[in-house]
Amino acid sequence: MFTRRLALPVTVVALLVSGCVAESAPGKGPAPKAAASDTLVPVTVTVPDGMNTAPFNVTRKALVPQGWTMSVFARVPTARLPAWAPDGTLLVSVPGNGKVVRLTPDGQGRATVSTLLSGQNQPHGLTFVDSTLYVAQSDRVDKYTYANGAAKDPRPVVTGLPDAKSPDLGGKYAHALKSVAVGKDGSVYVSVGSTGNISAEDLTANPPRASILRIPPGGGAPQPFAVGVRNGTGLAIAPDGAVWTAVNNRDNIQYPFDKPYGDDTGSSKGKVIPDYVRDHPVEPVAKLTAGRNLGWPYCNPDADVDPGVRGSAQDLSDVPFDLDVEMNPDGSKLDCSKLPRIEQSLGGHSAPLGLSFVDGGLPGDYAHGALIGVHGSWNASPPRAPEVSFLPWKDGELGVQQTLVGGFQAADGSRWGRPVGAVIGPDKAVYITDDQAGAVYRLAPPSS
Repeated sequence: MFTRRLALPVTVVALLVSGCVAESAPGKGPAPKAAASDTLVPVTVTVPDGMNTAPFNVTRKALVPQGWTMSVFARVPTARLPAWAPDGTLLVSVPGNGKVVRLTPDGQGRATVSTLLSGQNQPHGLTFVDSTLYVAQSDRVDKYTYANGAAKDPRPVVTGLPDAKSPDLGGKYAHALKSVAVGKDGSVYVSVGSTGNISAEDLTANPPRASILRIPPGGGAPQPFAVGVRNGTGLAIAPDGAVWTAVNNRDNIQYPFDKPYGDDTGSSKGKVIPDYVRDHPVEPVAKLTAGRNLGWPYCNPDADVDPGVRGSAQDLSDVPFDLDVEMNPDGSKLDCSKLPRIEQSLGGHSAPLGLSFVDGGLPGDYAHGALIGVHGSWNASPPRAPEVSFLPWKDGELGVQQTLVGGFQAADGSRWGRPVGAVIGPDKAVYITDDQAGAVYRLAPPSS
């Protein structure tokens, strides 16, 4: 057994309000997260007239930095990933009904909603390069000319991506939604999730699944840029041009150490222990380079300061790997010790979705960093709470996770919202999509 140094947060948020629950019990799980401001405070979410259907038929409170406000900007059922268009409108993907919708601000803190694209195959990831709009559907990526509030002249970037309709998958695909990013050199990156929890055959498929694929500038066949990426839904280009991903990791991990866990007698190796599963494996937030392997399904990032010890604190930075005892019991499938450590991570089963970068525009410590929509766990007890996370950016690296917006989950684990993506707007406010509440929020700092 080895130990690791625990990085101490700058400040610790210890504020409990109605509708908010701490992430883990004292002394176990991830280290308490810092807030870039001195504290987070509860605020009532402002709901314009006509938008007060459930869950806003009752007063909702969110935790935000001191002096910030939060309001409902638009109601968009099952809203997923957002992207700002050059004309100052906000586009939002709605995979469930095959649409991309366009939100036009009215100057009074709300928006009118219209349909930009329809009849698509689970559109998800959206991004712009100047006036060119890229849309990732479940089986392809296309680019459009965007002008006068319309997306026209679709041109395929890549087709034939795997989804539930692929003949070899027989209708089974757990992570069909794709995300897209465009590098500074024009390379197009697309996330291709795994078909299941531990479906190792994804790694040898053509094209490979559980990967981030790269299409060269000017087009061409997609090639794996990073592999072992179970579901890299969070995909974005950093200010320095680096490609980053935030990953949904595997479920029901077996305990990997040949020793007792907690009060067990004898070895616990190979057991699925709910208390261990809740915090393992952590969810990577990783800088990708050509050929990088993030380990799945053979190696799992383990942030425990005392690996395998119940109640161990976690250091979510510079995270090493343990072998997956179910898929790689002797290390012959992949040498976990040789994998580069994960730069940053989120607590187990956080379910990060949208990832975007802020490079100026927000005040104080929030001026430079990454925004991540944390969807929250579906199978952990107590549940990992949804939030919008902020990771500070400096000298090409991301710092530790901080909570920017919380309060979506009550003490009993019930939730009124689940953030998906967050992007800074032209008015220097943050716009947040929420697929459970069917809403887009405007989070405004004091100056906005």
